[in-house]
Amino acid sequence: MNMKQLLTAGLSSMMVACVPNTPEPSEPDKVYSIEGPVSVYMSTVDQTHLFTQVEDAQLFLKQDAPSSGFDITLNPNKQFQTILGSGASFTDSSAYLINQVLSLEDKEDLMKKLFDREEGIGLSFIRQPMGASDFARTMYTYNDRPKGETDESLEYFSIDHDRADIIPLLKQALELNPSIKIMASPWTAPGWMKSTDHWIGGQLNPQNYEVYGQYFARFIQAYQAEGLDIYAITPQNEPLYVPAHYPGMGMNAMQQTNFIRRGLVPAFQKAGLDTKILIYDHNWDRKDYPLDILRTIPELVSGVAWHVYGGQVNAMSEVVREFPNHDVYFTEASGGEWVPPFEAAFLGAIKTGIDVFRNYSKTYVMWNFALDENNGPVVPGFGRSTVRGMVTINQETKELTYNLDYYVLAHFSKFTQQDAIRIDSTRAEGNFTSVAFLNPDQSVNLVVYNMANQSRNALIHLNQQTIVVPMQGKGVATITFKLQSED
Repeated sequence: MNMKQLLTAGLSSMMVACVPNTPEPSEPDKVYSIEGPVSVYMSTVDQTHLFTQVEDAQLFLKQDAPSSGFDITLNPNKQFQTILGSGASFTDSSAYLINQVLSLEDKEDLMKKLFDREEGIGLSFIRQPMGASDFARTMYTYNDRPKGETDESLEYFSIDHDRADIIPLLKQALELNPSIKIMASPWTAPGWMKSTDHWIGGQLNPQNYEVYGQYFARFIQAYQAEGLDIYAITPQNEPLYVPAHYPGMGMNAMQQTNFIRRGLVPAFQKAGLDTKILIYDHNWDRKDYPLDILRTIPELVSGVAWHVYGGQVNAMSEVVREFPNHDVYFTEASGGEWVPPFEAAFLGAIKTGIDVFRNYSKTYVMWNFALDENNGPVVPGFGRSTVRGMVTINQETKELTYNLDYYVLAHFSKFTQQDAIRIDSTRAEGNFTSVAFLNPDQSVNLVVYNMANQSRNALIHLNQQTIVVPMQGKGVATITFKLQSED
């Protein structure tokens, strides 16, 4: 992602039951207590700590706890959305760098640190481009034909491109973390399906809605044959932006509605697929787009995917209020040179993560897993990239560097299990903010950001108990502990 975003009755079988996103108190008569020990992992803007375990948390009876600090009250009885996890994307560029440029030893170590829950940070959600994006070494789809030729029978459909780097890494990730969910998004349809007959620009021709729906089904089936289940798709990445220098395609809300109704749903039904359809996959500034689709075909889609590059995060909650049974997925936030590291970029990404989860997202997904020393590779003609990967892999020296984004996702991912439930925790905007998750094993992962410049105690209250965690100014902590409950 670059600066441009910053500036700028058979059908019922497709339904997948969704847990309502509106908060519903769960067993309000339960009384919870903290069952020690309390573990704290800290990051500080001076980089003395980067998701480093510290030992200075203390558990008090509430009346005996220090009174100086900021107060966070937890309420495990007030529960919100279930969580699928955090992650990023194996773009063509990322997959090539990890699979071919890194040494085998460094690749194995990186994959463990990304996906293994014990030795790494346990990332559990991958957003996979369907074909080339801006971060690819060449432009391609799974059914490219010479200009002027078509292939309505999809005779030449093939995922062979992905077999070199992408599929092996996805399989390895799943071996390390079997709970991973994979979603897929195209940047463009094959050129012959579009008004431009090219990867760049244009729109999907309406007469190709059916064959493009079949293209999605073939992709999902081909990945299934490799042992890779596709949990969800979006019809188009950033449908309101048509890039001039890399693969892309415009698709307004009416076009997306018609494509889902006439192309995707019939193709998925015919193939017996239950892959979720998530709409929009673009910025917070155009909530009218998903609302138009949800008001027209709510029974055909499972949720809405969102990006960070425009508008305000509460747009997600505003859509949830009208459609509480449709899930929220946050699917792209990229860091880059427009926000200088470390302090501003790190704290901005932490704040985004807390905010998207507090606005009902099931996921927090960044962009490239890896880029090189030049923020690439990028497609020919793209120009200079300003985007940062989670890690940097130097193509000349083979050196591997973990960037701030890795530590950001560690705070949200390491101790948040799949199917955790967000629970209520307090915040005071401009002072401090937090988000809390209750795991299936009754452990809690609480992420706290001290927004003040001065060091202060975080006073975390649960009924008659208080955890006290000293925090530096602008510090971030992940605090984890077990709960026990009495009915």
